[in-house]
Amino acid sequence: MVRRLIADNRKARFNYAIEESVEAGLVLTGTEVKALREGRANIAEAYAAPADGELWLINAHIPEYKSGNRYNHEPRRPRKLLLHKKQLETFLGLAKQGGMTLVPLKLYFNDRGVAKLELAVARGKKLHDKRQTIKDRDWQRQKQRLMRAKG
Repeated sequence: MVRRLIADNRKARFNYAIEESVEAGLVLTGTEVKALREGRANIAEAYAAPADGELWLINAHIPEYKSGNRYNHEPRRPRKLLLHKKQLETFLGLAKQGGMTLVPLKLYFNDRGVAKLELAVARGKKLHDKRQTIKDRDWQRQKQRLMRAKG
């Protein structure tokens, strides 16, 4: 499976404990797709929110396409997410639980060239959990160095 990564939310795995993730489609305009093909997007501050029984991607930044003239899109407009009905019901139910949020992890083109979003249900980490994550990451790094040095 070949994926061409457009944007990655690297802070999401540090700030949130990921419970479950799913691949979702996006409703995009032509100039948005062209801007994505140039590899220009930012989902670091984005989140998904339910409205009228649908999921919407809020605050994702897809800059205007430079050759789009008057047909250009709004860079931070809400974008509808496409999920199967059963997945949508599951994710809406999980999102309504206390302390849970819907966080985008990756924006990419799949092997057919269609823009997809990896969306996760996540619980926000406390400060001590973040410190533990840093400790674990540092220990893994140190362990790899020791193994390499030992040969």
